[in-house]
Amino acid sequence: MADWIYVLDQRRDTLEGEPADRETIRRLAEEEPELELWLGRRNRMNPGDRLWFLFTHPHPAVAAVAEVDQEPWEEPDDPDVTYLVAATLLPEATKALSRDPVSREELGAGQMRSVRKVKPEELRVLVERAGL
Repeated sequence: MADWIYVLDQRRDTLEGEPADRETIRRLAEEEPELELWLGRRNRMNPGDRLWFLFTHPHPAVAAVAEVDQEPWEEPDDPDVTYLVAATLLPEATKALSRDPVSREELGAGQMRSVRKVKPEELRVLVERAGL
């Protein structure tokens, strides 16, 4: 199993047609946890991997987590979308992170712009804060 940081910028990203903000993802975790997410490139994600959602605004922090349901696939019907990945939000862990997000500073991470693997030292604080 691998862990990934998935960056969401509410100024440009959407989830199910709504702004990609902490409120929306917390609500989706309860009501509609299954998501299809856009990827700029094919990452080697596998079922069971986790996606940790880092929200860039107003203060960069991880405030949600999901589990990958299937490997990323190409989306030939939409020229604006290179790849998609199916994932399911983890409601209890997302609630815990929403109440007490992990800031970028706590992760010891610099600027993050795209999907990348979680570093071992980052994973410890994420798992603890999410209650996993």
